[in-house]
Amino acid sequence: MDIITIAEAASLLGVSDDTVRRLVDAGTLPHSRDTSGRKVIPGDALAHYAASKPAAPDETFGGRVSARNRLVGLVTEVKVDEVMGQVELRCGPFTITSLISADSVREMGLEPGSVAVAVIKSTNVIIETQEAPR
Repeated sequence: MDIITIAEAASLLGVSDDTVRRLVDAGTLPHSRDTSGRKVIPGDALAHYAASKPAAPDETFGGRVSARNRLVGLVTEVKVDEVMGQVELRCGPFTITSLISADSVREMGLEPGSVAVAVIKSTNVIIETQEAPR
């Protein structure tokens, strides 16, 4: 299981460092201290917290956004059978689900609380925005 700093947790959740500190201070997120004395959060606890939050709404027209091809996230759920694995990542307010081989899940040691990167490669990318003014 990964141990996550306050700054890393903020980045993964898509919130400010201060927001994460308030969550820690309120007891919403458990923490300990690393060898440098910094507050750190167990990855599995952060994954549980992230999974309990609602996903982004279907329409988010607060500004013009096009997602990047590499999304750093926190593994929130892993399902594995003999052949395939389903890995769910929480990347800020977004949830990314990937289907990969069960061997890859085991070799990479993916489990709730692990930090991973979703690399997205597609021949079709659809970008949506509000209707342009005429």
